[in-house]
Amino acid sequence: MSSVTPSLIISELSKDLGPVPALNNRMLRVLDSVSLKALPGQVTTLLGSNGAGKSTTLACAQGLLRPEGGTIELLGQDPFGDNPDLRSRVGVMLQDGGLPPSMRPIPLLRHVAGMYKKPIDIDALITRLDLESFGSRTIRRLSGGQKQRVALALALAGDPEVLFLDEPSAGLDPQSRQVVFDLISEQRDLGKAIVLTTHLMDDAQRLSDYVYIIDKGRTVAQGTVTELTTLAASEHENRPVNFGASPSLELPQPPAGLHLSETAPGEYHLTGVSSAEHLNWLTSWWAREGILPTHMNLQARSLEDVFLEFAQKEETV
Repeated sequence: MSSVTPSLIISELSKDLGPVPALNNRMLRVLDSVSLKALPGQVTTLLGSNGAGKSTTLACAQGLLRPEGGTIELLGQDPFGDNPDLRSRVGVMLQDGGLPPSMRPIPLLRHVAGMYKKPIDIDALITRLDLESFGSRTIRRLSGGQKQRVALALALAGDPEVLFLDEPSAGLDPQSRQVVFDLISEQRDLGKAIVLTTHLMDDAQRLSDYVYIIDKGRTVAQGTVTELTTLAASEHENRPVNFGASPSLELPQPPAGLHLSETAPGEYHLTGVSSAEHLNWLTSWWAREGILPTHMNLQARSLEDVFLEFAQKEETV
């Protein structure tokens, strides 16, 4: 990673929740040795399944929950306690919104922006997120996607140096998602540190500069998207090949480890590809039979593939 001073440093974080009735009122450890860094000018993404500890990690980083162990530095300071200066430099978008249900979006946004010395251009933000289209309604009457747009606007209101975004694109239509992606990219390009959590792997792959995978309260993998997908590919290469040709071809018996099937009329799927020799076998068959595919796709490994592999590894431990 870079020599730039991180905006957020979490080291060996542990957190207990409880007491839990199902555990005879014992405390439940939900974080156990989570470590990560978030740099300015980058989108740092936390990935993990439900219950992995993502939201709890963010809550501790924001000073909303005090951990049992480990250290947290947010812009070089302790995030816990009454620190108005630090709070003014941080924007938070919670997964559940935490919005006052009886207020209307635009008056709420202007009220929050008025608490900051140098707020963002609120009129421009209202336009970008199209808040006026539902500005006459109270927040309790908004759809989930509309509430997400209001929550993002509130997180951006103070023009923060660090931006925590918990599931920012959940419930959004494609057009609104694109606007949110553009805003996140612009904030990153302005040098802001963005800490993102999402269940949408396509969004994570598109936005992330650096990724941490959390499972069962522990950091189990980290790296850029390229590093993670390349590592997974080198450890266990298996890139499916899809191609189109005439339907109902007589399929040959492939080498050991490969499986060739017709998944739909004229659509074929070859799994287990892990070497150039496997591709040579496929193209040699085409040449012998005079087959000219209408299309071919050698699928690269995705961030979702990597995430699922790490999750499966943890299940077997």
